[in-house]
Amino acid sequence: MLLTRQDQKLIAAIHAVQRSRDRGGLLARLASVPARLRYMFWTVISASDIHRDARIHASARFPHLTGVVIHRDAVVGRECLIMQQVTLGQGAENGAPVLEEGVYIGAGAKVLGPITIGAGARIGANAVVLQDVPPGTTAVGVPAVIRKR
Repeated sequence: MLLTRQDQKLIAAIHAVQRSRDRGGLLARLASVPARLRYMFWTVISASDIHRDARIHASARFPHLTGVVIHRDAVVGRECLIMQQVTLGQGAENGAPVLEEGVYIGAGAKVLGPITIGAGARIGANAVVLQDVPPGTTAVGVPAVIRKR
């Protein structure tokens, strides 16, 4: 039962660290210690590397959290579904991806650079996405090609 919802526990720990950091002050720093320990614990248990500054909506889902890597500047919107071994990171240019509402990212996909994945878009398994993906479309391949649904 401990590992059944590790994605929720890790995201909750990230949000707790962010809340305590945003409050500032000595008491907030002391209160952040348990949150940071929880964050580190769930990071190790899930074998993922999600930066604690990443903005991830509480309704985002990670059914298989193993191997997920998320850059500190990445934004994950409401109701996104991200599978295992996905990377949301920085490419050759500075900046990280922004996922709008309801995005699906298949296993092993790499979404790199300062790009936006539109609402309801889908990224196929093992795709390498280096450009914006319009809402409601699908990106597949290496490098990814946009397909209309």
